[in-house]
Amino acid sequence: MADLTLVYGMRLLPAGEVAGVQAAPVALKNGNEAQVTMHILEGSREQIEAQLRLSIDAFFDFYPEI
Repeated sequence: MADLTLVYGMRLLPAGEVAGVQAAPVALKNGNEAQVTMHILEGSREQIEAQLRLSIDAFFDFYPEI
């Protein structure tokens, strides 16, 4: 399998301040555009870390070929 690129971003904001998020655009070298789905995790540091680990595991479950 070819090497891959994982695109992600993180930012911590005060609880209750986020009204919504939108997909983030990614410009590809071939001129096309892809979208990155944004996710929200809330809770204490420990809760966020646990949720993030589960989300990463679930993400790679969608791609069993890698």
